[in-house]
Amino acid sequence: MRDGPTGPRGRSRPMRRVAGIDVGGTFTDLLLTETGPDGTLRVRLAKVPTTARNQAEGVLAAIAAAGTAPAALDLVIHGTTATTNAVLERKTARVGLVTTAGFRDVLELGRRTRPKPYGLFGTFEPLIPRELRREVPERMRADGQVHIPLDEAAVEAAVRALLAEGCEALVIHFLHAYANPAHERRAGEIARALWPNPYVTLGHALLSEFREYERGTTAAVNAAVQPILDRYLRRLQDELGAGGFARDLLVMNGNGGTVPAARVVEAAAKTVMSGPASGVMAAAATLAQAGLSNAVTYDMGGTSTDVALIAGGVPEVSAELTLAYGLPIHLPMVDVHTVGAGGGSIAAVNRAGMLQVGPESAGSEPGPVGYGRGGARPTVTDANLVLGRLDPEGLTAVRERVPLGAIRDAFARDLARPLGLSVEEAAAAVIRLGNVHMAGAIRMVSLARGYDPRDFVLFAFGGAGPLHAVALARELGIPEVLVPARPGLTNALGCLVADLRQDRVNTLNRPLDGLAMDEVRAVLAAQEAQARALIEAERAEIEAVTVTYGADMQFRGQTHLIRVALPRPDLGRAALQELFEAAYFRRFQVRLPEIRAVLVNLVTSVIGRRRAFPLGSLLDPAARTDLAGARLGTRPLHAEGRWHEAAIYARERLPEGARIAGPAVIQQVDATTVIEPGAHATVDAIGNLRIRA
Repeated sequence: MRDGPTGPRGRSRPMRRVAGIDVGGTFTDLLLTETGPDGTLRVRLAKVPTTARNQAEGVLAAIAAAGTAPAALDLVIHGTTATTNAVLERKTARVGLVTTAGFRDVLELGRRTRPKPYGLFGTFEPLIPRELRREVPERMRADGQVHIPLDEAAVEAAVRALLAEGCEALVIHFLHAYANPAHERRAGEIARALWPNPYVTLGHALLSEFREYERGTTAAVNAAVQPILDRYLRRLQDELGAGGFARDLLVMNGNGGTVPAARVVEAAAKTVMSGPASGVMAAAATLAQAGLSNAVTYDMGGTSTDVALIAGGVPEVSAELTLAYGLPIHLPMVDVHTVGAGGGSIAAVNRAGMLQVGPESAGSEPGPVGYGRGGARPTVTDANLVLGRLDPEGLTAVRERVPLGAIRDAFARDLARPLGLSVEEAAAAVIRLGNVHMAGAIRMVSLARGYDPRDFVLFAFGGAGPLHAVALARELGIPEVLVPARPGLTNALGCLVADLRQDRVNTLNRPLDGLAMDEVRAVLAAQEAQARALIEAERAEIEAVTVTYGADMQFRGQTHLIRVALPRPDLGRAALQELFEAAYFRRFQVRLPEIRAVLVNLVTSVIGRRRAFPLGSLLDPAARTDLAGARLGTRPLHAEGRWHEAAIYARERLPEGARIAGPAVIQQVDATTVIEPGAHATVDAIGNLRIRA
């Protein structure tokens, strides 16, 4: 029997507190829900600077800033950038590799790509250096038959040598282990008997797909971040425990689902893109409650901008993420495209005398000039301050107030005088160039994949996203912008609304016309059973379980894969071919009826749906007044090349149905929204701003 608000058989349920915490590059955000015995819901929020050296400190600070303590929490759901940053900054563990004789260099040979698309230059350094890769005699054929038996003595010698080299983590990656993992499993048994910690990754266990390079790099990333994530989570759990927390900690995965902390380290690579994925899941939940199904999500934070696509209410998921050059991670993840343009992106004149915005960021330390934390170089945030788009008195986490004149002086020194512009023209140029970078990212997830942006709304969030959203929508022809109730805390909200999720992938890699469909159904059934077993272990947090199926397919002779959604697992061969051809045409606008398809991978996702979150509760209804009561006054706003007198409104006070004409600025503690001249905004039933660009 499912419990209602008062628990089983009418017994009163105590107060339940659930915290969603997202650690970003600049800020750590928290949303806390308190559900009373009578079912009433209260929301608390906090936004504090990220503590880069020890992210756990920022998490504890956010809990304290929300006016509570770890002991009072029943559940913590956490999105983290720990693994992503570790790989990007190459601050990873020392990893050793044991592989098939003759394949020591597979991690470097890759796919014949280049670090720079044009010009014969660029460098690449694999995560596992060559001197820490050991070959052992063994060989599986592609059909899973043993060609050369495993030399167990050689495995033991290789493991001992890597331990002597000071390796902390180990990868065992054998040729064609996806077809028959017997050698990898036996080598794993030998290694675990010698290895002093649990950081041993078997390539097939993490990713049971063909393509040795991608499976190897995925395993290498996993091993490289396992100790990093494990130490961080242990430190976080210890500090939470010291504060009295003794309940469950769930961690966001890059696929948009959550996993218990006790199991997440085993597949640590799945937490890459954890933070961006949580924002996309929050967007999907918001769209569903707003009656919408298609959106481009646009998350502009302090360090970067993440964009993704939601079509038919479902976020796009891809298994072909490339975190950096030479580091493809073939695990199902929310398909997020990232560009180095955020509020903290530094603007400068390069050696060619051209204005450049990003990718270098001021981050949270020293931050933009306007934050008074030591930053001296102008940023996108500072440009918004100069142009009146941001209120200097309303900035979050300012250490020391900086006069607007000092920010203008930085623009004059670094940008205006070198470019021969006024301060306002230089600031406007910074905004425009930042918008160009972000518009390009949006085109990558829409136009480049066969979608017309005009068929979507722009879902703008992040601390800086609503500042630029209307201008971006006009650039791209997107008719409507949706700004959620708490745009600066949307990633934390994503932690609260994210479901538990398990994905399974297996390679068949056979022509569709020669494939027994009974085998397809058997593989999908086995995948579902394995994933369900893990999901059911967390039954207390689940209200329903749903299953989705997919297939990675290609035409014969092609390389790249297209993910095809399967409406059910018992499709016939002709229906599968038809679905693939339709997906191929949507992507490339080309039909190839004379070429047959190849079914490469089968994919099953089992999703444990958590309790729905009432998004209307994010804004306090008691604080709402009429439009006149929400108006704070006016201030000069620079837009479209000139100054305007813009009305200023308090977001929390806006009533449902309020209509606001631009130019206007809508302020709240976690973000600022700019309504450009000629645009109109209305407030919907759950507190979203719906802006017609």
